[in-house]
Amino acid sequence: MPAILVEGISKSFAGRPAVEAVSFSVEAGEVFGLLGPNGAGKTTTLRMLAGLFAPDAGRAVVAGCGIEPRRDAGPALRRKVGLLTEHPGFYDRLDAGENLIHFGRLYGLGRAAARERAGRLLDRFLLAPHAHKPFAALSRGMKQKLAIARALLHEPDVIFLDEPTVGLDPEATREVRAVVSELRREGRTIVLCTHDLDEVERLCSRAAFIATRLLAVHPVAASEARRARIDLEAPCAAAGPALRRFGTVREEGLRLQVELADGASIADLVSALVGAGARVAAALPVRDPLEDAYLMLLADARSRGLLS
Repeated sequence: MPAILVEGISKSFAGRPAVEAVSFSVEAGEVFGLLGPNGAGKTTTLRMLAGLFAPDAGRAVVAGCGIEPRRDAGPALRRKVGLLTEHPGFYDRLDAGENLIHFGRLYGLGRAAARERAGRLLDRFLLAPHAHKPFAALSRGMKQKLAIARALLHEPDVIFLDEPTVGLDPEATREVRAVVSELRREGRTIVLCTHDLDEVERLCSRAAFIATRLLAVHPVAASEARRARIDLEAPCAAAGPALRRFGTVREEGLRLQVELADGASIADLVSALVGAGARVAAALPVRDPLEDAYLMLLADARSRGLLS
């Protein structure tokens, strides 16, 4: 059973569709991107899956909890998910530690447990030296890390992050991305809602392109090392034959494009080429063209009237 299974969920506001018949699944331990422009329905999808409001149609299962049309998902779902919203809503006059303890209590933790977990998360995100500063006095990056800490207070099975780096300067963006990378290494299931292609390529294994409807689900990191480009310094008749056992080879003058077979690596390719007498000028992994796919899908969505 996937950590998240979404089947045809839809939501309208004042008669205007925000999300139409969206379906996808997320495996346990996966970082999954929801990618699309502003107003495409990403945040609405996220909020339905977090139980903030019910879908008009369709269904979903998140961390074993069912989500049905026009029904409150209930406290069981909210205990199992953590949510970072674009506007986290902390109390400006409370300090960082007091804010976390307060929200821990709202999650149902006892005071001692809330204090212990708040302290542990402040240490983890390097916020302990700022624990007694009012929230309003924290930098934008610190505020965002505190918001992620709050989403983890009750140790959820699934974490939803809505635009975690929007509006941050480059240093704060790097800090927040480092936190997400750490959570990924821990095997957390994360859904990352963004319109930032670079963020998806850095953090996600797959991304769903959304423009009110689901346009496609595209692999990201999983495909990164399956293709390679080899540039030679001079012609070598033995180069192509030397690489056949590593995958499919296409020769374009002094450039070789290789679709790697399972178990093959670029290091293996270079070693075989050098052994065959080739002089290698460059050997590079080739990513799937995520940007090209994104722009093509958006152009198609606009042609069908899904986006203005």
